[in-house]
Amino acid sequence: MSPRRSKPLKLDNLKQFNWEVAEAAVFQKQYLLLMILVVTVIFIYTLRLWHLQVVQGAQYRYQSENNRIRLEDIPAPRGIIFDRNGAPLVENRPAYHLQLIREDVQDLGQTIQDVARLTGKTTEELMEVVEASKHLPRFVPIRLAADLDRDSLARIEAQRVRLPGVVIQLEPKREYRCNGTAAHLIGYLSEITETELKSESYQGYVMGEDVGKFGVESAFEKYLHGKRGGRQVEVDAIGRRRRVLDEVLPISGRNVWLTIDLELQRAAESCLQGRVGSIVAIDPNSGAILALANNPVFDQEKFIRGLKRDEWLALSKDKTHPLLNRAVGAAYPPGSTYKPFVALAALKEGLITPETTIGCPGYYPFGNRRYRCWRDHGHGAMDLERAIIQSCDVYFYQTGMRLGVDRIAQYANYFGLGEKTGIGLHGEHPGLIPTSWWKRQAVGVPWQKGETLSIAIGQGFDLTTPLQVTLAYAAIANGGKLWQPYVVKRIEGNGPTQVDEIKAKLKRKIPIDLRYFQLVQKGLAGVVEDSRGTAHGIRQKSVSMAGKTGTAQVVGLAEGANRKLLEKITKHKERDHAWFVGYAPAGDPQIVVGALVEHGGHGSSAAAPLVQKVILSYLGLEADETPRKR
Repeated sequence: MSPRRSKPLKLDNLKQFNWEVAEAAVFQKQYLLLMILVVTVIFIYTLRLWHLQVVQGAQYRYQSENNRIRLEDIPAPRGIIFDRNGAPLVENRPAYHLQLIREDVQDLGQTIQDVARLTGKTTEELMEVVEASKHLPRFVPIRLAADLDRDSLARIEAQRVRLPGVVIQLEPKREYRCNGTAAHLIGYLSEITETELKSESYQGYVMGEDVGKFGVESAFEKYLHGKRGGRQVEVDAIGRRRRVLDEVLPISGRNVWLTIDLELQRAAESCLQGRVGSIVAIDPNSGAILALANNPVFDQEKFIRGLKRDEWLALSKDKTHPLLNRAVGAAYPPGSTYKPFVALAALKEGLITPETTIGCPGYYPFGNRRYRCWRDHGHGAMDLERAIIQSCDVYFYQTGMRLGVDRIAQYANYFGLGEKTGIGLHGEHPGLIPTSWWKRQAVGVPWQKGETLSIAIGQGFDLTTPLQVTLAYAAIANGGKLWQPYVVKRIEGNGPTQVDEIKAKLKRKIPIDLRYFQLVQKGLAGVVEDSRGTAHGIRQKSVSMAGKTGTAQVVGLAEGANRKLLEKITKHKERDHAWFVGYAPAGDPQIVVGALVEHGGHGSSAAAPLVQKVILSYLGLEADETPRKR
């Protein structure tokens, strides 16, 4: 039997077979490529995971924990400063600071450029801040820009997602409600320095915060500062807060009530407009400072914003020295305001009596020269009262010679002259009341009798501050009580019972009989009330005032020189300093005011009218009105 033949393949079936074989080959090739790609991706991911978990595992483990939980510092608001009547002088306002946490920053250079563009700063100044903070741990926030304006803040917030590591800190910022008013008394804040941070006085403070540098802000820093708080928050990877886990609230600083009267302070400062000098007003029955004015003043807000280098140089090189608190930090010859203390010393020592008469021909001859009286043709015969009223130099030349330099110094020291008052403000000048021992130690030569003539009328080596002289006159006005001056009357805490009242402190009772004080008080009243008094021009019918003019020479007057001609041709910086210290009412003193006008000329014309205005303002008087009770 012959074998069976297979049927031949049809053409269509053959084509289908060939297509399936070809397609299978293409599919296998694509499958192989896909597998290679998948294996490559898996290998890359595996390699990346190995790098993240093994090589950089510790770093990212820390960042993961840090991105989840973050500790934030909460600054404490500083205490508010009020005047004696409760008018706020210094408060707080919200300020927004731009901070950088370098640990969270991916590209520092790019981040700095972005921040500079959004805030209007330069990349150079921002990088300087970063470089200066390199010694700090990378997780500690550093302040790139302080007190952002509203527009910059809005731009930063809109770009926060693109700026990991950039955070905004809200902080209460100082606001001086009456910027420049009582600036030297209140003071200002500035950023804490590295030296201060290392000091025991600033334990608990952190870099970047503001501290008191001057005035009450500095002297009462420990009360005003408060205690910082903190919170534990959960944040996302770019530092955005999700929720608060724990919080310790800050404790606000204590509020401080000053002794000054805001309206009186403004009145005193208005008197000094266009002048360089100082006015001090004191309550003679307690030593409380009612006003402490200086001119020129400075802008306190500039220190809060941060002074630029050129601004600081301009301020520090200003020849009028606007940062100088002249009331306590500058010393001047007291001129004729010194004479009542010489008179009291001589009365106490029994060297003169109220009836002692000394002739004044216009000069006092001593050695080979004549020591002139301010009145060229002299005053004639002078007793104590008339010598004070007319400020006769010759009377006090001779009285001073009877006392001698050391006894004059002894009694001047009783009134607080030549020593710090203890007011507690930064930079207080002790002044200088010379003695024979002092000159030998300081200059190396013995005291000369002719020098006693100069110091007896408040010239020569004598130096006093406006505060010292005003305080000494308060002791004359109240009959011999020298109070320690103070500028804070109350410190309030955070509870109704945490209130500290500052009590008046009597420094000493001056060992001079009351009857001698009454004799000098009568003479001081005559300075204003008597028609021959050197300050009669400020007399008011509405209230009796007492006081003493003083003209302190800056440049010595040559013998035989024409005073009136010299006054016309003398340059401003060579003109005399003008003094006047007065109190009112003369029979029951409620306020003592001292005024010093640098290079003002005569005390009667340049300083006395200023004191008159301040006294009338305090008593609530216009000319010839009936006094209102205070």
